[in-house]
Amino acid sequence: MSPHCGHNDRMSNWIEALGLKAPIWQAPMAGSQHHKLAAAVSKAGGLGALPAAMLTPDLLAQHMAAVRAQTERPFQVNFFCHQPTTPTPDALSDWAQTLRPYYRELGLEGTAVPQAPGRTPFGPELAEVLEQAPPSVVSFHFGLPDQALLERVKAMGSKVVSSATTVPEALWLEARGVDAIVAQGLEAGGHRGMFLSDELSSQQGLMTLLPQVVAAVKVPVIAAGGIATPAGVRAARALGASGVQVGTVFLLTPEATTSEVHRAALRQAQGHQTALTRLFSGRPARGLMNRLMLELGPMHESAPPFPWATAGLAPLRSAAEAQDLGDFSPLWAGQHVAAAREIGAAELTSELARAWHSMGA
Repeated sequence: MSPHCGHNDRMSNWIEALGLKAPIWQAPMAGSQHHKLAAAVSKAGGLGALPAAMLTPDLLAQHMAAVRAQTERPFQVNFFCHQPTTPTPDALSDWAQTLRPYYRELGLEGTAVPQAPGRTPFGPELAEVLEQAPPSVVSFHFGLPDQALLERVKAMGSKVVSSATTVPEALWLEARGVDAIVAQGLEAGGHRGMFLSDELSSQQGLMTLLPQVVAAVKVPVIAAGGIATPAGVRAARALGASGVQVGTVFLLTPEATTSEVHRAALRQAQGHQTALTRLFSGRPARGLMNRLMLELGPMHESAPPFPWATAGLAPLRSAAEAQDLGDFSPLWAGQHVAAAREIGAAELTSELARAWHSMGA
């Protein structure tokens, strides 16, 4: 019997209650998917995810309704819960000066470099939308919202989940009553969920992080980061995971809204071509190397704090993508990007579910 069977038993009860065929969770990927991918994964027996970090309350309501129009199965809605910051005028000016040569090159001379936050944290208006028709699972990135908002979510009856990138973060989340924890390994694409510290040296690969988190907490642990194949699913389960969260491998599915520029980059990518960068948002996130990352350096200090870096790049991104170039685009991808395939989301979910069940009870 596995030493981690207690964790798996707790998750089994949850799976049974939700009606999942297997604990295959689709990672929420803001900017690369909407309701269609979430519904496809849920219909196949996994847990689809609807990312809300870039949605207004009205759009969130529309997308949730769209998922429900396609399936009655459970899904999760994911939010960022960062603390809003206001960068200094000097910080924004430095970023504008860094980007100015690229503006000139792309014929945007004279165009003001936009200055606005690029992500919205979870707040009362979004909570109000959830209360109208609560999803089965509400998940968070960058910790948890304040206590009053968290209590509102719990009162809806939704399961509460958040990401941890270290053992201290996992313990912090457990102490605040989450129902499960996503252990996010360093291999994962997109934003690092780190929130207790911004020290990148604290970040670990999944195979190192996962067993430590499983041993430290009593709630179920969902493994995330580099899981893209049946072998990865089996490895995570062997190390005590109660489920797996899979992202990058879904980016080439027809149900994803991944841009053509992003898809083209994914088709020819290899894992060693990804890096953590703060250029596109102001916070560390893993993506494919592109021109901006190569020329400025992925962690260039002039990028303003999260989430203020995004707006300044928007005109550059649009101009470059019009020429089929991803020079200024956030090409989010995890280290196992080479496993991404152009197959249907349902087929992929079923394949990973079979791998989970092949490990036995």
